[in-house]
Amino acid sequence: MRLSEFIEIEKNERAERRRLAGEKSYEILDRLDGVGDQFADISGGDAVGSVSPSIFVGRSGYPNVSTGLLSPVGNESDAGQFVTDGAWYEEGVSIGDVFERRTSLLNASQTTPVETNVHDTWEGFLGVQREVALADRPIGIEVGLNGTPELDLANSVDEVSAPTGPRARANDATLTENPHVPRPVKKTLEDDDWRAGGAMNYLYNRGFDVYEINTILSAGALGQQANRRLVPTRWSITAVDDTVGQYLRGKQRNATSVDTVSVWHNEYLGNSFWIILAPGQWEFELVEFKAPGSVWNPDPAAGIWLASDYEGREGRSGYVEETAGAYYAARLAVLEYLDSIGRQAKALVLRHVSDDYWGPVGVWQVREAIRHAFDGDHAESETFDDAVTGIAEQLPVSSADLQRKSTLAAGRQTGLDIFK
Repeated sequence: MRLSEFIEIEKNERAERRRLAGEKSYEILDRLDGVGDQFADISGGDAVGSVSPSIFVGRSGYPNVSTGLLSPVGNESDAGQFVTDGAWYEEGVSIGDVFERRTSLLNASQTTPVETNVHDTWEGFLGVQREVALADRPIGIEVGLNGTPELDLANSVDEVSAPTGPRARANDATLTENPHVPRPVKKTLEDDDWRAGGAMNYLYNRGFDVYEINTILSAGALGQQANRRLVPTRWSITAVDDTVGQYLRGKQRNATSVDTVSVWHNEYLGNSFWIILAPGQWEFELVEFKAPGSVWNPDPAAGIWLASDYEGREGRSGYVEETAGAYYAARLAVLEYLDSIGRQAKALVLRHVSDDYWGPVGVWQVREAIRHAFDGDHAESETFDDAVTGIAEQLPVSSADLQRKSTLAAGRQTGLDIFK
């Protein structure tokens, strides 16, 4: 398909998606006002029985962090729907849906120093938390609380770039059923000499998605015995995306290059993604355009906020400066596609964050939107230059602004002539 035809089709589909989104009301604001009512009957000293699908380790106050069990009190039969993973994209959840599910999770927590070695911790609160993280399905728990659940949305958003529910201090926790732990997880847990990176890649190669792996890492259940520590959830997500991404990039180091310039597109939750794959050795760049009024650029009078990060064939030696976890999530999705076709490429990802993205939901939506972009149709372009020029007309900035910000776009007249 020619790029011009592809853009016209995508434009019409975007208009339809906006129309459907506009029909949805933002009842989530009322929902947040009523969150306290849902937990009003729970008070300090209560023993709360529920089902826990996941855990949470905060980063605020590091190195003394909040470590918690998450449970959808009153929604135990649907506990699996409260786990953040790729199924949310398949289901087509809205921003309001994400907020409702997140804020419906009681976070029963304790404060724990991260230097605590949790290698052989199977008793008490941390032991229960570890069992929940390792299990392949939600587990019945009972938590003794030491305080009334309180919702602090500002702090929860800062913690994980997505809201969490009311938090209450926990005295203790016990399991009310036996967890089922998959055999590959047992293998990584029992090998005290296995570095965390190798264990992550082992699990990934055995069909575990990054969502499952980062939960196990966060609970301190991966790595060499002396190094097993709790890892804040936000950090574990990026660590797994980065580690698996580096592994896939290594596999492709000597792979044949793609032989055409292809353009892919997807749009989800007010984020529009354009992906260009072009012949050559591996390079990757994410460029973001954040509209005024969007969640990360809230001032409606501000201009477009541009951010970008880049890596060449040898990868990066340090953490990205401008695009944070979105960079590693986007890179992983691109590398997964290239791995599936046994090729390597230069990759430019352009992300337009519109003002429809009114609430943060987490980098999972970046990962899944790009993963699923490769499931749809795509266009081919004669040259990388033509692809960038064609897409630039769909972006909220000029071609000149894009070239000034983007390493790949800026070099397309000289360093990218091999794409022709």
